[in-house]
Amino acid sequence: MSMAQQAEPAVGRPPASGPQQTDGRTARRSPALRLLARPEVGVFLGAVAVLVFFLITAPPVRDGSSMANILYQSSTIGIMALPVALLMIGGEFDLSSGVAVISSALTASMLSYQLTLNVWTGVIVALVVSLAIGAFNGWMVVKTGLPSFLVTLGTFLILQGANLAVTKMVTGNVATDDISDMDGFDQAKAIFASTFDVGGVQVKITIVWWLVFAALATWVLLRTRYGNWIFAVGGNKDSARAVGVPVRFTKISLFMLVGLGAWFVGMHNLFSFNTVQSGEGVGQELIYIAAAVIGGCLLTGGYGSAIGPVFGAFMFGMVQQGIVYAGWNPDWFKAFLGVMLLGAVLINLWVQRTATRR
Repeated sequence: MSMAQQAEPAVGRPPASGPQQTDGRTARRSPALRLLARPEVGVFLGAVAVLVFFLITAPPVRDGSSMANILYQSSTIGIMALPVALLMIGGEFDLSSGVAVISSALTASMLSYQLTLNVWTGVIVALVVSLAIGAFNGWMVVKTGLPSFLVTLGTFLILQGANLAVTKMVTGNVATDDISDMDGFDQAKAIFASTFDVGGVQVKITIVWWLVFAALATWVLLRTRYGNWIFAVGGNKDSARAVGVPVRFTKISLFMLVGLGAWFVGMHNLFSFNTVQSGEGVGQELIYIAAAVIGGCLLTGGYGSAIGPVFGAFMFGMVQQGIVYAGWNPDWFKAFLGVMLLGAVLINLWVQRTATRR
């Protein structure tokens, strides 16, 4: 055979098989790794662990009424943790959310009682006030470029002082008057603070609202253009603006969503207890933020989910009530929360690094 014939390639013959080169950018990850990369996986495992722990150490938790109470405590945290989580995904957070809840309830109560109006008038005015507070926070952040930490810290102090001063000036006391005998109270209570029976267990309506809001927030984040905007402005607002994302509208509307959540929880507090203490709400903003962080939301923005804060709020409610049912000293509650927060942050960090590395 001549050298030319040896050099001639074989026509139609497939090339010899060898090791395939795979571009890491296009390689498909296994379902397990894709699941591990979800922001709510770590908190879900943590919530299961906390539940199992208290089921073993606190037998009363196994009772249906006890679980209903735990879910109720979780719902009052979780309803607010949802818009706070969306705001954090958008790259901001709100330190005034706790006292804003009380501001909303005080507005509805005092307006209705002092002017002898139908309570629904107070409810509507409180909604306007809550949305205005959120819009002010958002406008200040986008207009001045100041960190949301500083802006909302100022709003927190303003609302804290105004809640106490205005309540004393109007009612002569630190609490509002009882509005349970006013027109429209029963109808409003049915929406914001009613209970219903499930197998002989009394369940609060806030649990239903909590799950409905969580489903709605998840749909918005994952299935709408607005959800894409939230992730975009949280990841890099300048890049988002360059591709046409309305950064100003998105951030202001996220702060207004926090105001909407504050209004709803404020109305629940008002129609559950008929009166409102003007000094309450301080410190609750940290609980809401912690529930979102435990749920997988990053303080730097651009990452998180709406399902994660649901499990985060459940962990808070479980620990808060589980300590009582276990007969332990409730003074340890905040210590448990601190340990839980640090543990969740470390787990989330490990999950993200593992998923990214692999």
